[in-house]
Amino acid sequence: MDYQLLQIFAVLALVAFGGDIRRTAEACSSDDLEGLIGFKNGIQMDTSGRLAKWVGKSCCEWKGIVCENATKRVTQIHLPGLIDNDLLQTQMMGQLSPSITLLTSLEILDLGGLVGLSGTIPQTIGLQLPKLQKLYLYGNNLTGPIPESIGELSNLQELALHENKLSGSIPSSLGSLKNLESLLLYSNQISGTLPLSLGNLTNLVQLDVHDNALTGHIPNSIGQMLALEQLDLSSNLLSGNIPSSLTNLTAISVLYMDTNHLEGIIPFPSRSGEMPCLGFLRLHDNHLSGNIPPSLGYLVSLQRVSLSNNKLEGALPSSLGNLLSLAELYLSGPLPQEMSSLKNIQTLDLSFNPLNLSAFPEWFINLSSLTRIHLAGCGIQGQIPNFLQTTHSPIQELDLSVNLLSGTIPSWIGSLSQLYLLNLSSNSLDSHIPDSVKDLHDLGVLDLHSNKLTGSITGVFNIEQDTSEGSLTYIDLSDNNFSSGVEQIGLGGQLNIQFLNLSHNLLKGTLSSSLGRLNSIHSLDLSFNELASNLPEVLANLTLLERLKLQKNHFRGNIPNGFLKLRKLKELDLSDNVLEGEIPKGKPLIDFPGSSYSGNKGLCGKPLTPCKF
Repeated sequence: MDYQLLQIFAVLALVAFGGDIRRTAEACSSDDLEGLIGFKNGIQMDTSGRLAKWVGKSCCEWKGIVCENATKRVTQIHLPGLIDNDLLQTQMMGQLSPSITLLTSLEILDLGGLVGLSGTIPQTIGLQLPKLQKLYLYGNNLTGPIPESIGELSNLQELALHENKLSGSIPSSLGSLKNLESLLLYSNQISGTLPLSLGNLTNLVQLDVHDNALTGHIPNSIGQMLALEQLDLSSNLLSGNIPSSLTNLTAISVLYMDTNHLEGIIPFPSRSGEMPCLGFLRLHDNHLSGNIPPSLGYLVSLQRVSLSNNKLEGALPSSLGNLLSLAELYLSGPLPQEMSSLKNIQTLDLSFNPLNLSAFPEWFINLSSLTRIHLAGCGIQGQIPNFLQTTHSPIQELDLSVNLLSGTIPSWIGSLSQLYLLNLSSNSLDSHIPDSVKDLHDLGVLDLHSNKLTGSITGVFNIEQDTSEGSLTYIDLSDNNFSSGVEQIGLGGQLNIQFLNLSHNLLKGTLSSSLGRLNSIHSLDLSFNELASNLPEVLANLTLLERLKLQKNHFRGNIPNGFLKLRKLKELDLSDNVLEGEIPKGKPLIDFPGSSYSGNKGLCGKPLTPCKF
């Protein structure tokens, strides 16, 4: 009997107190609740709809919130702009409320990539969130300085503040974050110098401050960051020498210091075995001087190296032939024969360097993986070499512009079936465009401007296409002696053209209505030719046009009223033709200066003189 009574009492207790037990399990700390509600109140728009479901007081059950089971304190906030499960980019518009610092048990705060989140980072964040391990505020519209108090977050492992509008300097207090593994501050407006204290971050794996306004020298203490694998200081205003202490970074795999004002010699590596993992090195666009050190050949893991646009001199060291993993090379100087051993190199860019090659090095043909050849401005003379048609790998990009090439465009050019970019501009080529060009069905960029080419341009617009609208997006045939073929524009399958420049030729004929099929075109320049027809009405269909230049031709008749549909037009020149009648009234035509219409004796109306009827 006593046992039965005990069972009854147990059931009554559950009935009486069960609801309170459940409510206690769901209860939320009052400080946490206040902090979250304050954050929500600062947001005017949330396209994800997550905050709309933040109702009641059981915040541990809210979307994006994680609590510690025992204390029911909020430990994690996950509200990123990119929702992983759906790969959906969302936005929040509003201010980052300082009330977020009331959540004193927070370990992870992820508000990254919300795009429209503005305001400043709370200055006391490091004093009030002592347990914080990961702070993600990247990809927003935050302004103001990086708070000095962040240096108090002794448990912080990842700090991502990149892609905002943060200003001021990097606080030296960040050097106290001994557990920090990732520091991302790139693409802000940060100025000042790199603090010496950063050298104390001995657990740091990734440091990225590129695209800011940092000045001064790179501190020698950076060589103390022995765990560092990725270092990006590019696109700043850094000056002085590259510190030799970088050779201490045995784990470094990515080193970008390009686009600064660095000077002096390249100090690494000093001997074999240093920086054994370095795979990606960018030092281009600086003021580095001296010779390229032969020791560069010790960097056996290098896959991509860029040293161009410096003041380096002397011959390239033959030791570069040891870099058997090299896939991309951007530099200057005479080419040693040993480079023919670079079997993995895919991109070779020696553009605008004083190579003064009288001819192509024959050993190019031995580079079995080479697919992208950029040799613009290298003083290359003679004809386009025939061996380019027999390379081991299919050429995808060929840039031989701004050289001294003469003769013809070879007919075998059509055999380069995977060619995407062909730039032969600013040479002295004097042939027709070969018929075989129609076989370049992957061609996206064709630049032949500033040569002495003649004949018809028809073949370009008859290139066979693998896609429904064709592959060509960029065509520049200007400054040549082409005389025919404009009627073919838009008749073939190349309808995805975005940039078309045929100016400064001898083109005759009329524009076909098929021109109106180029719905993707942004820039059209047919100026300085001998075209004679009415302005086609179909030009009004090209609603993405931003630039239309038709001056110095023999176009006649009225300006079509449909031109008023060209709302995106920023540059217009119809001058020096035989146009007549009233300029259509309305934007954007009335916004252009009179010079856009001058030299047409029959034209009148704003911005020219009023019409007299």
